[in-house]
Amino acid sequence: MWGTAAEKKEKNWGPVLEEGAYTFLGKGVDFKGKAKFDSSVRIDGLYDGQIVSQDTLIIGESGIVKGEITCENLICSGKIEGNIVASHKVQLLKPAVLIGSVRASSFSVEEGVVFHGTCDMGVSGLDDVSSQAGERAAMSKRSTVSSLNAEAEI
Repeated sequence: MWGTAAEKKEKNWGPVLEEGAYTFLGKGVDFKGKAKFDSSVRIDGLYDGQIVSQDTLIIGESGIVKGEITCENLICSGKIEGNIVASHKVQLLKPAVLIGSVRASSFSVEEGVVFHGTCDMGVSGLDDVSSQAGERAAMSKRSTVSSLNAEAEI
């Protein structure tokens, strides 16, 4: 794609360029709109809009994303202002800044990251826990009331 086969081999770009499964928006690139990617993406510029990726989205230290992100995995060292939905994991690496909500099954934040928002790592299991806790609290309340009534009769 870029240069002859000999130039690719000389610069050792062959494997990267032949895979064709990586998109790169470099520093100094400003993009506004909606984009869908089937492969891995790295953003080091400014992106304003909606991103949908079927693979890993990487936001470098100079990358800034304002908008909604839907992806499989997210690794961020840059800045995000918006909501993230990841089917697997979200990783925030120093010096990342995230202002918005995260919904993922795995969420990790390195020391030195700024995170201002909410995180949802799957509430389906919490429904069972909260209903069991509620039942236990109700039973405890009933037994306390019964014992108080019994004491009052004596």
